[in-house]
Formats: sequence, C-alpha cells, structure tokens
Amino acid sequence: MPPRLNIAGVGRSIAIRMRPQALVHQSKVIHATSRRCYADDKKPSSGIDPDFVGIGHVSEEAAEISESTGEMAPDMSQGTPVQEILKRDGDMDQAPEVIKKEEASEKSASNNENTTFAHLLAMGQMRNIAAGGHGADEVQLEGLIYELPELPIASDLNLKHRYDPVIEQVTNLIMQHGKKSVAQRNMAYILNHLRTAPPPTPSAARPLLPGASPASELPLDPVAYLTLAIDSVAPLIRIRAQKGAAGGGAALQIPIPLGVRQRRRTAVQWIIDTISKRKARGSGRGLFAQRFAEELVAIVEGRSGAWDRRTLIHKTGTSARANLNFRGFARKF
Repeated sequence: MPPRLNIAGVGRSIAIRMRPQALVHQSKVIHATSRRCYADDKKPSSGIDPDFVGIGHVSEEAAEISESTGEMAPDMSQGTPVQEILKRDGDMDQAPEVIKKEEASEKSASNNENTTFAHLLAMGQMRNIAAGGHGADEVQLEGLIYELPELPIASDLNLKHRYDPVIEQVTNLIMQHGKKSVAQRNMAYILNHLRTAPPPTPSAARPLLPGASPASELPLDPVAYLTLAIDSVAPLIRIRAQKGAAGGGAALQIPIPLGVRQRRRTAVQWIIDTISKRKARGSGRGLFAQRFAEELVAIVEGRSGAWDRRTLIHKTGTSARANLNFRGFARKF
C-alpha cells in the first residue's frame, strides 16, 4: 500500500524567498535619478521642473539658519549692488527694467526735494491767472499773431471751435447722400483752388462787403476769401407770400429779415443752382468742387448770376415795406 501524502510537510519543504523591500525602493530611486539625467525628457507645461528646488543665496541661507538657531545673522548689505556696478561701468542702458524704474523714481524724488517755496508760489500764481483770478489782466505779451483767449477758458472750447463756422456750414450744404467725407474732400479742393488762383478783380458796380482785405491779399487766406464771397452775395431778407391777404385770393408779399446762417444758406443754395444749370466741361470726381470754386471767384469779380437774384429780392422787399403793417403778420410772427 503506497504511503499517504502529507501536504503540510510538502509545504514546509518548499523554500519561498521574498524580495527585499529595500532593493525595490533603491531601484525606484535609481530609476528616477537616471530619468532626471536625460535631457530629452519633456518638462511640464509651466516650464519649472517639480523635482528641482532652487537654493537661495548663501547670505540669505545663512540668515535663515541664524534666525532659526538664534545666532547673529550675517550682514546682508555687504557686497556691491548691481546699480553701482552698472553706473561705474556706464552700462545703465543695458540694465533690467526693474533697475531703470528704481533709478527714475529716485530721480523724481530728488527733483521734488529740490522744489523751493518760490517755485511753488510761482506755480500757484500761474494757476490763478489761468482761472481768471487776480493778475490775469496784467499779463501782456508782445509779438503774438493772435490775441489771447478770454479767461477763464471754457472746458469745451476746443470742441466748439474745432472748425470755422463758415467751413462747417458750407461743407454740410454741399454734402450729398450723407457722404460727409466726400463733402470734406470737395471743400479742401475749393480752398486749395482759391489759394492758388490769381487775385480777383472786383467790380465797382457790385461792391463787396466793406472792411474786407484787398483783392491782392485774398488768395493768402482762402477761408476769408470764401467767407467774403458768400456774405457779399447773401440776401438780407426773404419774401413771404401771404395767401389771400391782398383780397380776392391774391397773395401779399411780406419781407422777412434773415439771420446770419440763413443768409449764408441761401447764398450757397444759389451757387449750387447756378453751377447745376451750366454745361459740364468734362468728367471727374472733383468737377463739382472746381465749378463751385470758379463760381466763388465769379461772385467776387461781379460776374455771377447770384447777384441778379440778390438785387431782385432787395427791390421786391423795398417795394413791399408797407405790407409789414399787415394785421395778420403780427399774430403769426
């Protein structure tokens, strides 16, 4: 009969050797160390290696150790600062931006320290004069082309007087289809044409406004040239037809005075009507501006048809002066 097997005895006869944990840990350390030695490994997205810990400056490290142990800390001010080295070598232009900002702040602080009481007093007087206070009337400067502005200066002065009022109004009147840039380009061409054109020859039968510059000096100031031509031909009144006021359904003509902007608007409309009735002598983008500028020169020389319309309106208004006493006119106007 075969002997019986003892499983417990068999298990005791088998030797099982466990792997030492120290070796496993050592292999991991060696593997990690060897992995950091490769230069081809990718760094994290932040650009900082998490396995690397920067070591501070020697003096800073000594200061931290001395603080923890309670000993005397080393002098952190020993050594030459970078600013002094750069100043000594004359390489401040190549210094970092941080050092440049520190130098600029130090210079501004030194300048503020040099400010004396006399400087502060003078600055206060200048602010007082600019605000229209005491001493504003005593300021007299010679050799100025234009007069000094009235004090105190309004906060929106630059906004209101950015453009000449005549230039702005004429630009808006010659604008078509809401194209302001095209109208401004035409206005620039008109002023350039008046500046480069020969001096006009005014007509004695149709005099210009009194007090204007001589005709030989008009091209030197194209804005004054334009203003003189428009204001000279602009009517002073307009004729209103009051229906049924004359009796029997007939209209009564009543003269009504016009303001400055209304007069200039009427004159510009007459100029546009006149040049639109003429035959075109060519084609091009600046044809309208050229014809408008030529009509202005014709007005100054007394050759424009706008003078006839102005004369007719003034004669009609002179003959209709008696109609100003119409009783319905006072109620409506």
